[in-house]
Amino acid sequence: VLDSQPRSASVIAAETCVVHIVPAADFLAFVDKYDLLAPLLRHAIARVREAESVRLELATASVPARLASALTRLADLSSATARELSVRLTQTELSQMIGASRNAVGTALRPWREQGWLDTTPGGGLVVRDIAAIRRHVRAET
Repeated sequence: VLDSQPRSASVIAAETCVVHIVPAADFLAFVDKYDLLAPLLRHAIARVREAESVRLELATASVPARLASALTRLADLSSATARELSVRLTQTELSQMIGASRNAVGTALRPWREQGWLDTTPGGGLVVRDIAAIRRHVRAET
């Protein structure tokens, strides 16, 4: 919208949600009215930096490190306040997210499940019980 180009990304909701479509002209008027261009640019730059970090990670990090990092990012983005984080992504979806095979993700999850860091749900998702342990794993792998 800001550069008069078609959208550069699409999203898929992990659960039922309500969305609103804001016409470009209305959005730009809102940005102008509340002087939001600078904060939007800072946010865009932060997203580019994060994307670069993820690209580097995909190219260089092990599957367990990439998986731990992805789960940590999901936890950071979650609005959940509980100690446990419910991840409604299947192992196949997680594997696609980190550029690994479904089997490699299953292999990486096994020791974490055995250590009690997480559990697999009947629907194929995950319940992360110890995000701190997973964060430590990310730091140890990098």
